[in-house]
Amino acid sequence: MGVYNAEATVRRSVDSVLAQKDIDLELVVVDDGSTDATSRILDECAAADSRVRIIRQPNRGLTRALIAGCDAATGEFIARQDAGDESLPGRFSAQAEALAANSSLVFVSCWSEYRGPGGEYLYTLTGPPEQDQPSVILRDEIPRGVAGGPTHHASVMFRADAYRGAGGYRSEFYFAQDWDLWFRLAALGSFRILLHVYYLVAMEAHGISGLNRSRQMRLFDLARQSSRLRRAGEGDAPILAQASQIRPISGQRASRYVEAASFYFIGECLRRNRDRRCRKYLRQAIGRFPLHVKAWIRLLQAAVLR
Repeated sequence: MGVYNAEATVRRSVDSVLAQKDIDLELVVVDDGSTDATSRILDECAAADSRVRIIRQPNRGLTRALIAGCDAATGEFIARQDAGDESLPGRFSAQAEALAANSSLVFVSCWSEYRGPGGEYLYTLTGPPEQDQPSVILRDEIPRGVAGGPTHHASVMFRADAYRGAGGYRSEFYFAQDWDLWFRLAALGSFRILLHVYYLVAMEAHGISGLNRSRQMRLFDLARQSSRLRRAGEGDAPILAQASQIRPISGQRASRYVEAASFYFIGECLRRNRDRRCRKYLRQAIGRFPLHVKAWIRLLQAAVLR
């Protein structure tokens, strides 16, 4: 788990991991230069449970935190966890059991339930139902180059030897580091999704995905190109050189429209669920960008919800 300034949520995430049953685990947490109370909370967690190992580094971003954490991991399998999210009971034992039962299975995900900033249910990602069985997901004949895949980055557990054999997370990918790794793991074996909600995602209106969506998609395209080159026996150094240039703008602040789009997305998910709490997020979208026409329309539609 990589952590940066997550004082409000990190303890909940740590507790969800340490509460896992029927599994021998260590929790490697990389504190990526936090400046709030995160470091103190992590020290308290480590003092209370010897399974918690803390690694500290200057703020270098999630990818480098994951590289440090995976390098330090000593287990046969490595599971991801995001600060703020929760691994639900039975997750680790079920995923480890699936990997142990099939040597061709390289990585495994599960259903992920997405919640809003206030804990509101938004939706559940399940992936293709046929991927309940080990599946080869690389598909050069389709535009994305991959069929299905994990329901969330941190819903995944993979074999440590496969991770290292594939080259691990690559620092050139500041964003989309997960898909860069999935492409390379998928070339080594099969993938499976467990048909059960084992992971809870806490969405934030100002999350990394919303603010850097275009950069993420550019890096996903580069990861796909890299995968095809590597499987064709060619080098991907030019791809890595391009990826290394895609970074957040220093001091970047989201435009009011991007902020509005994030609030709108959460509000629209809730409206479709007939949840009256959608009105708060739709109003926030309008407050950030008063000309957000769809937000006005959805807010009017939400007025009839009981």
